[in-house]
Amino acid sequence: MDSPLLAEETIEARGLVYRRDGAALLDGASFSLPPAKRTVLMGPNGAGKSLLLRMVQGLLRPDSGEITWGGVRPKTALVLQSPVLLARTARANLLHALRIYGVKRRARGDRADELLAMARLEHRAGTHADVLSGGERQRLAIVRALGAQPELLLLDEPTAQLDPEATAHIEALVNQIHASGTRIVLVTHDIGQAKRLADHVVFLDRGRVAETGPAEGFFARPQSEAARAYLAGRLHF
Repeated sequence: MDSPLLAEETIEARGLVYRRDGAALLDGASFSLPPAKRTVLMGPNGAGKSLLLRMVQGLLRPDSGEITWGGVRPKTALVLQSPVLLARTARANLLHALRIYGVKRRARGDRADELLAMARLEHRAGTHADVLSGGERQRLAIVRALGAQPELLLLDEPTAQLDPEATAHIEALVNQIHASGTRIVLVTHDIGQAKRLADHVVFLDRGRVAETGPAEGFFARPQSEAARAYLAGRLHF
């Protein structure tokens, strides 16, 4: 996919505030998502990472602040940590999604097979989704989202509670998707994974963006005390 958005546009969030039950879960968060990058959202539990992801997707609206797209809003797709799959085979899940996305009937079979191959699930095409492993289910959910041909793919903890082998398969899939021309924004608590995947980091602490910038500089020379404490495994108060 050769996306003008991927090549040229920076997505900007300014002053995002989100309150629930009197608490500011996001408290003036501002950040940029640069073009052609894999951006990782990091931070402690409750920092607001998943909220930000849902705002970018459009599932939540901030109480104040805004997200601007630079040009036309990109087509986005969100994959949750625990994706919901239909009670049918892996291939049938993809065929159903492609129908919803408006893919013509005659093209659905070939496209479903392409997506299964991308996820390395050809041998599981006829397997009921309920008996797939956790890693297989997550890979199926990711390529199902690709059926919509998103320009921006949002992934919320895609390898949480998966073993190293399953994690490696998903990281390889993420890299393949990015190499094909899709911008990636990924939430993770796994510092090693962030180092392997991130081009750009947005670090959140207590609902605010404490630090943001190129991944190499962030991991080598974090500027904020919150980021230094997090990367060192220390509590930050």
